[in-house]
Amino acid sequence: MINNKYDFVFLFDCKNGNPNGDPDAGNEPRMNMETGCGIVTDVCLKRKVRNYVDLMKKGEAGYNILIKPDKPLNEKFKAAYQAEELPVDKDKKNRDNELKARDYMCRNYFDVRTFGAVMSTGKNSCGIVRGPVQFSFAESVSPITITNVTITRQAKTDEERANKGETEIGNKPIIAYGLYRMSGHISAALANNTTGLNEEDVSLLWTAMRNMFEEDRSAARPDMEVRGLYVFKHDSIYGNAPFYELENKVKVTLRDGIKAPHDFEDYVITVDENMPEGVTLLKM
Repeated sequence: MINNKYDFVFLFDCKNGNPNGDPDAGNEPRMNMETGCGIVTDVCLKRKVRNYVDLMKKGEAGYNILIKPDKPLNEKFKAAYQAEELPVDKDKKNRDNELKARDYMCRNYFDVRTFGAVMSTGKNSCGIVRGPVQFSFAESVSPITITNVTITRQAKTDEERANKGETEIGNKPIIAYGLYRMSGHISAALANNTTGLNEEDVSLLWTAMRNMFEEDRSAARPDMEVRGLYVFKHDSIYGNAPFYELENKVKVTLRDGIKAPHDFEDYVITVDENMPEGVTLLKM
């Protein structure tokens, strides 16, 4: 159980990499075509949280991850029915059994009680859970520039290509630099009424967000860093101030004379620590 509503602003950057490729655009970094600003989707960031928790907890009881490429989802739903000794593979859904299976999934899967899940597929429905933790899309503070870097490959995949003796050409789309901003929310009411998210889970979420890029480095994302996590903790379950008022407390602006940012130092972060009554700012 948690007794406080949370809102937060999350800042991170990417240098000479691709923070979130778009499969509809040749895997180029996602971009808002109207503004030219870069985009990182909420599901991309949730994936990194899931991967971090999975890596750190290593299947510890209560910290399994539902959304990952190991077993088909319907097999996991069936396992919930078996664990709760409920009848499996029934064509007609039973609401009471569905709720029992849903509660099992919330207890045993960190990402279900955190982000929610649609678990109504197959014959062993575990229902639909609306997650108490919600992420927005992250958008870069300034427009980004996408560069397609040409790369070559010497090793050939088959005999036919090897006999041609030609160097194979590919490309690697990157951005030179982007500072991204995301907002998020934790509903204590949803946590307490539905999923059972608790303060220990919330603490793990903050840890995952602060460290998830450290365990996600690759040739496509060699230099992504967390630049700020500003948490607004309300004194009540339903909140003490609207989010628009809180998010404006964190302002990100370009330094004077900078037109094309290439580094985090090209920005100025200003935080107004004068909070509304009933709200505490936690800078992580």
